[in-house]
Amino acid sequence: MDVSPILSVKNLAVSYKTRKGEVDAVRDVTFDIRRGENLGLVGESGCGKSTVAYAMVNFLGPNGFIKHGEVQFKGKSLRGRSESELRALRGGDISMVYQEPMSALNPSMRIRDQLAESLITHRGFTKNDAYAQSLEALKNVYMPDPDGVMTRFPHQLSGGQQQRVVIAMAMLNNPSLLIMDEPTTALDVTVEAAVLDLISELQRKYNTAALYISHNLGVVARVSDKVAVMYAGEIVELAPSRQIFKNPMHPYTQGLMRCLPDVDAPKGTRTLYPIPGRVPSPANLPQGCIFAPRCEQAKGECTVDHPALIEMEPGHQVRCLRRAKDWDEVKRLWSIGEEKPTDVPNRPVGESVLDVEEAKVYYPVPFQTVGGLFGLEKRKYVRASDDVSFTIKRGRTLGVVGESGCGKSTMAKAIVGLEPLYEGKVDFLNVDISKPLNKRGIESIRELQMVFQDPNGVLNPSYTIGEQIAFSLRRFQTVPPHQVHAEVERLLNAVKLDASYYNRLPRQLSGGEKQRVGIARAISTNPAMVVCDEPVSALDVSVQAAVLNLLLEIQNTNNTTMILISHDLSSVRFFADDVAVMYLGRIVEIGPCETIYSPPNHPYTTALLAAVPRPDPDAPHSNIRLSGRVPSAVNPPSGCRFNTRCPFKIGEICEQQEPPKRDMGNGHLIFCHLTPEDLMNPKV
Repeated sequence: MDVSPILSVKNLAVSYKTRKGEVDAVRDVTFDIRRGENLGLVGESGCGKSTVAYAMVNFLGPNGFIKHGEVQFKGKSLRGRSESELRALRGGDISMVYQEPMSALNPSMRIRDQLAESLITHRGFTKNDAYAQSLEALKNVYMPDPDGVMTRFPHQLSGGQQQRVVIAMAMLNNPSLLIMDEPTTALDVTVEAAVLDLISELQRKYNTAALYISHNLGVVARVSDKVAVMYAGEIVELAPSRQIFKNPMHPYTQGLMRCLPDVDAPKGTRTLYPIPGRVPSPANLPQGCIFAPRCEQAKGECTVDHPALIEMEPGHQVRCLRRAKDWDEVKRLWSIGEEKPTDVPNRPVGESVLDVEEAKVYYPVPFQTVGGLFGLEKRKYVRASDDVSFTIKRGRTLGVVGESGCGKSTMAKAIVGLEPLYEGKVDFLNVDISKPLNKRGIESIRELQMVFQDPNGVLNPSYTIGEQIAFSLRRFQTVPPHQVHAEVERLLNAVKLDASYYNRLPRQLSGGEKQRVGIARAISTNPAMVVCDEPVSALDVSVQAAVLNLLLEIQNTNNTTMILISHDLSSVRFFADDVAVMYLGRIVEIGPCETIYSPPNHPYTTALLAAVPRPDPDAPHSNIRLSGRVPSAVNPPSGCRFNTRCPFKIGEICEQQEPPKRDMGNGHLIFCHLTPEDLMNPKV
């Protein structure tokens, strides 16, 4: 690794001009990145991570500007460069990979032309030479069917393929600096693992320096050499990756670590500690230490004096007033209860609340003429959920995991009546609720509620929070009319919001607060079951921890039965009692949580667990990766539906015969042709 930095940021401050004056979004940010080095930049939403990245290439918009400080690239300042000079750098010597690949791809251009454009512009290639180099770049990122992808438009690719195109485009000109802004946030865990492998391989191959921005500490631990932790526009801790994760010194960094569920920790063995409060607005920063209002160990001096970033150990910088004189006491106080088990009541297994039998949810696709003979047409269906069966006992949580497109949310919506069943049966509290929602009894609707992934989609922006919760209370006559207002306030307090939220509109709430309102409305009828569809996927780690704790508290208090749909296997491990693993519309493995997370596993479950990023730089990395993409649900593969991607496929039997149901004991079922012995120790 070269000694001289490729990128050097010194005392960077970025401001935005608003109607109320200048707002300082970033202040006093300093770091270096050397060739071949990867710096991870972490922090909650609104901490200024992306602003730092955009400031490097002067991409701050018309009202943003660098107030003071210096950004040097290869020893030369980027400040004051003309637009033409910056355009020559962007996409050439400095490349960027965005969180949403469709924002970086032109929907009206074929992939080959978008890739070639960069080579023609920055390196003067002819069109044919640029096409050839672009094809090679797609092969370098292990794109399936690269020749076919070259001729397609962006909308014809999956999310993972779009992200690979953007990475290939970024690496085309062998950049010296690669900036990645949440490049895997929207991807499945299996695709994320493949993309991270790819980024690491390309960095080694081209010795590229990288700035990796993410709120996912597990991803950062896996890819970064150094980590900078940002809070409210400032770097509060900067150190080598191993020191950050093994010995975090700043209270904010410690707080982030304590918010993370552990995929290796069974339910009830770990407590999550959300950071109280929220990130302050850049226009209204507190006096003294900006983290003091949320810091449980703050003292009087912390609200008066602003700390500087000081080196506590070689290469380990911390911005904290208490770092020197009583740091051992701070660490001791923050570590109290860190491994304290969660209070999970040990209830006896109750009666069945939900029984799903061979449920199918099919969507018809447009008619297609068969061979052009006499206009004969054949109806085809998208088999979103196919022959799904399971039972949930009272007071327990079933976690449902799998990649996007595997039928998790479809099955959940069918249970609550938002999607019609094609075939099968759903019994809820010994009542057949296989009918659509508008044909169900009011009692069944009251007892079965849902928390959706995006609260913005279910909250009416024109009504106050209190009115929206009150509507549910009146609709189901949960309390007498004169008690509705008091009950709304009680529900707000139950989800850790106070009565002041009653008259607020949804736009005045943060994402985490909106999700709490969605939970309050779901529990307002005191339901027997709540279905949670990705309730924390779009939230920061601290808000995730708070919502998961809230759901667990509600379950423990009311003995509520729950379904938790998630692609985050760590959250499912923390919260669920039983787990169902879905692939292409079918359950491939189901059983108690402790059996799912340890061998023997279905090969698909093994691949999912191998792909989970762990917030530990020393954690061993599995080489089990899934190739290809989830097949079409219109024409699923014959035999085992996983056979086209299975790393442990044993032959034609997987392609021709449905896998048998293997009872592994204790309610643990695996649908696979491998023997129990082979499932325990699979061989690639």
